[in-house]
Amino acid sequence: MLDKLGDALKNSMKNFISSIFVDETTLNKFVNDIQRALLQGDVAVDLVFRISENIKKRAKEEIGKAHVAKEHIVKIVYEELVAILGEEGSKIVLTEKPFKILLIGLFGNGKSTSSAKIARFFQNRGKKVALVAADTYRPAAYEQIVQLGDQINVPVYGDNKEKNAANIIKKFGSDFPKYDVVIVDSSGRNALKQDMIEEITSVKNELKPNEILLVQGADIGQGAKDQAEAFKEALKITGVVLTKMEGTAKGGGAITACSIAEAPIKFIGVGEKTTDLEEFDPKRFVSRLLGLGDIETLLEKAKELQTSKEDTKALEKRIMSGKF
Repeated sequence: MLDKLGDALKNSMKNFISSIFVDETTLNKFVNDIQRALLQGDVAVDLVFRISENIKKRAKEEIGKAHVAKEHIVKIVYEELVAILGEEGSKIVLTEKPFKILLIGLFGNGKSTSSAKIARFFQNRGKKVALVAADTYRPAAYEQIVQLGDQINVPVYGDNKEKNAANIIKKFGSDFPKYDVVIVDSSGRNALKQDMIEEITSVKNELKPNEILLVQGADIGQGAKDQAEAFKEALKITGVVLTKMEGTAKGGGAITACSIAEAPIKFIGVGEKTTDLEEFDPKRFVSRLLGLGDIETLLEKAKELQTSKEDTKALEKRIMSGKF
């Protein structure tokens, strides 16, 4: 997942940390390397320059503090990237039973597969889950959901003869309270069109979902911003599931684009199997990108090394007096 971006960022960090002394020239080269890595990862140009300017501004205060500067500059890079991606993240918290999740999105982005992955995710956490096949537009959609449900031993509600998606919700709605989580797979189109909006709205009104998740492929890159904003305006989405994260160079662009659109990423799909789904955690994600195995230990170390102005002045006085 984002191997090229991760490798480029790790090399930048490695070269910086191995430098003997940190001055403004070293810092500028490091920031330029970070810029290049992010641009190659398809992150938007204006966002890249905003991140790099913030790093420069904050890091210049650390110049001249020898190895202490390195610790704090690494911390600054980490914090700036995490800030762009949403700080603490936005996880799904089950607040009631049944907790209803509606998946929406354009055709070909993996809604059906994602519905099974999310079902498996909650199933592994001890929750009783059901799937609802409400895609009445795509041929064989019902059969696919049934097959996926069989794979993970999750019941599937649906009617392959029914052409009105809202009627499917109405027909089986009385069974939903048996479950902790109900996940509804809806119809997609090749583009966001009025007939799709009307269909999803009717499903939403009947279902009254707790979460409306937009499923979109990470291979769309920076285009994820426009798509997320369009779905937010039309259907009031509460989050995004990014699929196709494996093997795409545009994943960095898609992730940052969703953040800019203020559409929180809830999950990322990292493979084809039903187990290939992760909750999106900005801190953990950035830590992995930068190759920092235990970032919390690093941050704690940076905190311990930080000295107050008073301590610094006292230290300077002792050195100048020869009584260090």
